[in-house]
Amino acid sequence: MTRWFKRAANALGGGLFLALFAVFIIQITARFGLNKPLPWTDEAAVILYIWAILWAAAAVVPEREHVVFDLVWNSVGRRARQVMKITGNLLIGGLALVALPASWDYVHFMAREGTPVLGVPLMWVYLPFVLLLIGMVLRSVWAIWNALRGLGLDAELPSLT
Repeated sequence: MTRWFKRAANALGGGLFLALFAVFIIQITARFGLNKPLPWTDEAAVILYIWAILWAAAAVVPEREHVVFDLVWNSVGRRARQVMKITGNLLIGGLALVALPASWDYVHFMAREGTPVLGVPLMWVYLPFVLLLIGMVLRSVWAIWNALRGLGLDAELPSLT
């Protein structure tokens, strides 16, 4: 099931990026090749960019690939790492969980407004933010569960250098 979800998430992310690239090529061709800019391409590119970035952050990019501050992590022992991992994920997941209802209310409220050119309800434009919050909560729960079991505490986090 997990492997299927990862493949589906990657496929959706890749599809979003491919659609963004196609819209970008159409936009460049229409503007510079035909000297006839298409207003819908600007709007579609922005919507697809929002979706691609937030979807990737929520479901595609693994935790080990996110930017981290590992100076303290690499200098402490296994028990301190366990406490740090649990505490950090309680904070991140807890804040995302607390933000979820208000964020959903606002995104749902935005269904009454549409984008200027395409008329896409803004709820659909900003829905991936809610998905990002859900993804953060689920990842935090999973990370806490693994930390309680003692998994993922020995490996050093990847360095930015």
